[in-house]
Amino acid sequence: MSTDVRPEGHISSSPVEPDPSRRSGELTFRESLRWLWRQVTSMRTALVLLLLLALAAVPGSIIPQSDVDALEVTRWQEAHPRLTPVYEWLGLFSVYDSVWFSAIYILLMISLVGCILPRTLVYLRALRSRPAKAPRYLSRMPDSTSYTTDDDVETVLARAREVLKGRRYRVDATEDSVASERGYLREAGNLVFHVSVLVVLAGVAWGGLFGYQGGVIVLAGGGFSNNLTQYDDFAPGDLFDPADMEPFSFDVTDFDISWLTDGPRAGMAQKFVSHLDYRETPDSEVQSYDLRVNHPLTIGDTDVFLIGHGYAPIITVRDGEGNVVTSGPKVFLPSDPSFRSFGVVAAPDAQPTSIGLEGEFYPTYAFTPEQGPFSAFGDAVNPAIVMQAYTGDLGLDDGVGQSVYVLDKENADLVENPDGSLFRIELAPGQSVDLPNGAGSVSFDGVQRWNRIQISQTPGKGLALAGVILALIGLLGSLFIRPRRVWVRARERDGSTYVEVAALDRSGGQEVTEELDRVVAALRGPTPDDEPDDEPEKQPKETTT
Repeated sequence: MSTDVRPEGHISSSPVEPDPSRRSGELTFRESLRWLWRQVTSMRTALVLLLLLALAAVPGSIIPQSDVDALEVTRWQEAHPRLTPVYEWLGLFSVYDSVWFSAIYILLMISLVGCILPRTLVYLRALRSRPAKAPRYLSRMPDSTSYTTDDDVETVLARAREVLKGRRYRVDATEDSVASERGYLREAGNLVFHVSVLVVLAGVAWGGLFGYQGGVIVLAGGGFSNNLTQYDDFAPGDLFDPADMEPFSFDVTDFDISWLTDGPRAGMAQKFVSHLDYRETPDSEVQSYDLRVNHPLTIGDTDVFLIGHGYAPIITVRDGEGNVVTSGPKVFLPSDPSFRSFGVVAAPDAQPTSIGLEGEFYPTYAFTPEQGPFSAFGDAVNPAIVMQAYTGDLGLDDGVGQSVYVLDKENADLVENPDGSLFRIELAPGQSVDLPNGAGSVSFDGVQRWNRIQISQTPGKGLALAGVILALIGLLGSLFIRPRRVWVRARERDGSTYVEVAALDRSGGQEVTEELDRVVAALRGPTPDDEPDDEPEKQPKETTT
């Protein structure tokens, strides 16, 4: 009869029959799940996931995001037609809503929870446990000392308990020794730091689910009311409720900007500010606010940011019958630091055929044979527009959505002069030009400025801020709190009491010797100068294996 020895040391007379369907070293399904859980909840995995999350956020700061600036996304896609399908398939235009980013995010939260719960249980058990007993040979500790005294053993140990408690040590005494330990809050600091990461992630997730972010271009002198129909682009959270939107409104009463005039960056905008008159509710009083970059207007849980500005030439288009088919400021998008801007004008209702314009606006028009037309300065010192005209089908009657910054020219004809040369529109404010073949006319009536406003509601930002504060508190605790142990043993030897004291710094600090000297000085009390034999006797440092 075969026997088997179990881990507990018991001997069983029953034979061990191996599972014939299981290979040697092969894990069962339950064991595989346990192994997988341990891998996911390990601290190493949490650090790797945290690094992956940081790397995954990099494309969101480099590639234009549709929920931040849809106009920039459109321009990027036009400039990179081959990469656009690949980026769309990878979700790079909306990184933070992509499946792969959400997967990293959720795995990181699961890993952190799996790390924190076991460590918390271990920490609670450590709080309830007694300090470690004194080692048998205190003199072999790296930092130890000894001395003799005429006080009896009970007096020395009682004094040791009093001294160590006064130095905020937790004390446990035996017949001949006193064990003490402090610095338990160091592990609490580590746990608080890990919990703070969860709090920050939860705050960001809360804001992403219940908040929204939108953008709108508002002309100087124009206004905005916070409802869905007013936004140019709008990105709500999955659990967003339109009823939670703040009922505010504002008017851009004026716009100020200063320009750099000297140095290599001359002609670029230095700083700009929008002067707002706003109401928090339709019945509230009008208030004023100067909206600057990185100085948002906060109304309830909603923040209003100024993120850009540009020019809107006022263009009037008349058709071949002399009727005004479109008139007003047209938003042109800057393409370089001198605010050379690109834009389109569409007049689908023109008769006898639709009219489309595409071209550029130059705030300070200049021309050289080598460079062609360009803007010499960002301010509107010598404004001008240079455009090309198209007639025919502009694709606006197909029922398919189309960007207001893109002109569909696939089925349209480029307007030419009667001699077959290219027809170009070059106008300064107050000028107009007739299109060839009686197609109509175009006039340039002036220039307005526009502001790019971003409006976001992030209900979880308070929770995320609390998480950041907790992280700082936990990090400071884990860095500056040192867990230490001190042991005192007293024994009778040759008619006197022989006292051994040892200290151990569990964080690897170099200040434990000073702590040991302070404890010994407090234990011995005032020492007369004529008792050299009672001086502390330092034991040589000795390392044991």
